Formats: sequence, structure tokens, C-alpha cells
Amino acid sequence: DSHKKNQLASLFPFVTMAIVDLLGSKLVTKEGEGETAALLSGKGAIALYFSAHWCPPCQRFTPELAKWYSTSLKDKGLEIVFVSSDKNKGAFDEYYGTMPWLALPFDNDKKDALDKKFKVQGIPTIILVDSDGNLLNKNGRGVISNDPKGEDFPWRQKSLSELLSSAKLLSKGGGESTGADLTGKVFAFYFSAHWCPPCRGFTPQLAEWYKNGLKDKGLEIVFVSSDKSEDQFDEYFAEQPWLALDFADRKLKNELSELFGVEGIPSVVIIDSDGSVISKDGRGAIAGDPKGENFPWYPKPVSNLKSGPGSIQEVPTVIAFCEGMDAEDSKKIEDMMSPLGAKFLAEAKAAGEEEPVMAFAIITEVDGIGTKIRSLMGLPETPTKSAQLMILDIPDQGGYYQGPSEGITEAVVTKLVEDYKAKALERKQLQG
Repeated sequence: DSHKKNQLASLFPFVTMAIVDLLGSKLVTKEGEGETAALLSGKGAIALYFSAHWCPPCQRFTPELAKWYSTSLKDKGLEIVFVSSDKNKGAFDEYYGTMPWLALPFDNDKKDALDKKFKVQGIPTIILVDSDGNLLNKNGRGVISNDPKGEDFPWRQKSLSELLSSAKLLSKGGGESTGADLTGKVFAFYFSAHWCPPCRGFTPQLAEWYKNGLKDKGLEIVFVSSDKSEDQFDEYFAEQPWLALDFADRKLKNELSELFGVEGIPSVVIIDSDGSVISKDGRGAIAGDPKGENFPWYPKPVSNLKSGPGSIQEVPTVIAFCEGMDAEDSKKIEDMMSPLGAKFLAEAKAAGEEEPVMAFAIITEVDGIGTKIRSLMGLPETPTKSAQLMILDIPDQGGYYQGPSEGITEAVVTKLVEDYKAKALERKQLQG
């Protein structure tokens, strides 16, 4: 294998073997199969298209993508690789027959690894990578839809500092500043709109908290509008006591939404003074602490899911079900998990990652999200007086793993995580 890779590297110097490791040595073409390295040689960007024949949004999007690819994007240097979630080879063949690009072989064992690596949670999804397999943009569907002629090809995701360098910010009374003025400050992007009823309910609360303590704590807020007209923006911004991104810069608004994966409003993203993301669930963090006692709301080593789901949809999470325990005993379980949680958070911070590779959470209330997760895992509806450890792995197509319910110590939690990483636990599938 190493000899073959060296031969391929000499033949196709513009394709590193990282992309072959990512996708496998062979890809499906309209004529049959071909070498991955040869097929992707010289491509400016590679779009991994996660899709399936049974998915109605995919059925609608694929013809549009095929049109853009054939008329403009292929000539720009884009190659697309279909990564199928079809249920059988027949469905794969039928669906791929409508596509003008490449495909991962249906029986390729790389598909699950790609899902997990790029945290693919729904389809259709497009992940853009370069010829080294490095991530260019995790919101390929959005950026291509907004630029079907490829004027901004290869759509490399700009950093926050790059985006802010061109930002014009408006303040009350007609004042203006630039995004660079936010450097060194803790601030929050508030994605909202006048037409959105939940936004209109949340904005007055946020304004009250901001004026009565959060501003003095050092928090600045920047309104990022999804209003449909500048008049709506002006009317809505008049109710807000903070800054706003210039409504005219729709491109920057879209780029910020793509950078943070904003899919619904109202949404609050909290940024640290060094420019890193503190929380994409800033709405929950602030609502749970409106006086800012825990400002700037750094992630806790062990989150309590009574405050919301947090990152459980994106990160494998060790969950301690403690609803039947008293506060003192559940606190002991939290303390046992905290050192590991802190370790994974520190590793993510050092690597520049927004999320750790493993998260830790506790459930202390009978109602709410805990009841739903119990049902999905087939756990008894009535909590016991002892804790139950489980690992929830939504990114792995809704997998979960059962841990111990007695004798829980820090060493036991550590072993559970090590066994998960070593694939030594029995994987189960969420129900419902």
C-alpha cells in the first residue's frame, strides 16, 4: 500500500495522500471506477455531497446543484463526490444516475467516518475540502446556493477577524464604528428579526438584562438582522440599546450565519476577548444567568441539561442521569466527571477547536429533556436513587452506549470513556 501511494504521489503531485485516506483509493465515475488521486488531481475544491434518494429536500436540491456544476462550477475547478445515505445499492444506482459528478462507492467503509469527522447531522449537506482533505467550508450547501456561478470559488471560510475587518457597525443616534473596535472585548452576535415572534418576545428581555447589568459586566451585543427590508431593520433596531451590523451588508450577514451555523432565530453567539467562540447557545447561557454572575459564561466541565441541550447534537456526551438522587449526591457525581470534562475542554481550546471531542453532562430534573432522552434510550421512566451513566453519540447516526449504574468513581468514568474510544462498548441505536 505504501509503495502504491508513493507511486500515486509522484504521478499526481497536486493531490496528497490525505484525500485518498479520507475517501479511499477508488471513486465511482459515470464510466465505472477510477483512482481517487487521478480523478481529483488539479481540483481547486472538492465538495462532499451527503445526500440520498429517499430524501425529498435532496431530490429538490440535486437538480439545481447539477445545473450549477455543469454550467459554471466544474469549469471553475470544483469536483463533487456524492456520499450516499441510500438504503440499498439499487437506490444508490438510480439516484447516482441523475448526477454528473463522482461518487463514493456504495459499499465504501469511509462513509461513517466522514459523517463523524464532519459532524453531518442531516441531508442534503455539502462539506468543502481542498486537495489535502483540509476543511474549506462546512456550509458548502449555503455558500454554493448563494454563489452558483462560483464568483467566490473556492469559498474558503474566512476567520472571524477577517470578517470583522470589513464590518460597519451602527450605534444609537447614528454613530458608526468598525468591527475592529470589538477586538479585545467579550461580545455577542444577536441574530434576530422583526418578523420573528420568538425574537420579539426575547429582545425586550435581553435589552433589560443588558441595561441592568450585562453591559456593566463588559458585554457588548451586535444585532445581526434577518429583516426583510431596511425599514423593518430601522424600526426593530430602534428598540435595541446595543450595536448593529449595517443592514446593507447582506453578504457579511450570510457569512456570519454560515461561520456559526445559525439555522434559526433568535440565536446568540458569544465571542471571547481573544476572538474564540465561548458559546453558540448564548441565548440559553444568558437566560439562565441574566445578572451575569458567571459572565462570560465559559462552558462548564459538566453541563446541566436543565439549561438546554447544549452541544449534545454535535459532540459525543457522557450523561449522568441523577434525577432520583438528592442534590448532595448528584453534586458528587458531577465532581467525579469534572476533571475529565475540564481536560477535554482544555485540549479543544489548545487545538483551536470550538467543541471538545467528548462532552460531559448531568440531568437532575425529572421533567424536560431528560425524559425525552430516557425514552430514546429505552431507560425506565421512573428514575432510581442511583446514578446511571450513558454515552449519547448523536453524531454517529444516533448511537448510544450503556455505562455503569453503581460504584461510580472518577476512575469508572475514565474507563467508560477509554472503552468508548477503543470501540469496546456495545453500540445501541436510539429509538423513536
